[in-house]
Amino acid sequence: MSLINTQVQDFKNEAFHNGKFVTITNETLKGKWNVFIFMPAAFTFNCPTEVEDAADNYAEFQKVGAEVYIVTTDTHFAHKVWHETSPAVGKAKFALIGDPAHRLTRAFDVHIEEDGLALRGTFIINPEGKIVTMEVHDNAIARDVQETLRKLKAAQYVAAHPGQVCPAKWNEGAKTITPSLDLVGKI
Repeated sequence: MSLINTQVQDFKNEAFHNGKFVTITNETLKGKWNVFIFMPAAFTFNCPTEVEDAADNYAEFQKVGAEVYIVTTDTHFAHKVWHETSPAVGKAKFALIGDPAHRLTRAFDVHIEEDGLALRGTFIINPEGKIVTMEVHDNAIARDVQETLRKLKAAQYVAAHPGQVCPAKWNEGAKTITPSLDLVGKI
């Protein structure tokens, strides 16, 4: 079963955020757009490149009213040290959520049981707490957060414009489509 249009399950996890330990819950997400970026673990090889990419684009996410969360199967204590020792991760101004009990990785269906790690999963969650986009793939393949930002803007557009759809490669300001019988077979 797909997680699309399902409510984020109740959770309560500790995170490292801007020099402090904070608690993040499903209630924290309500009322704004959120992006969850799951990674296997701190202190790995591809993960810092993705954290840095998210950090370099964080202002763009904030401009469109979205919060970013990185989630790994480590503790929030490990995230503190990771943030302090990795120049790439040190750029992060968003929360690094620890999931050592693997509740979030299982709830988002990205948990690798035999390894105790997460797959690379990216989820966009609307202000009502529903998952509207998801992408999950092999851990050897790092993501491009600008594509996540594009998908976020598309999700925000269709939420604000019911009856509209965003075609392939849609970017903010581009033409959308109003589905109708008249268009069938003509695109």
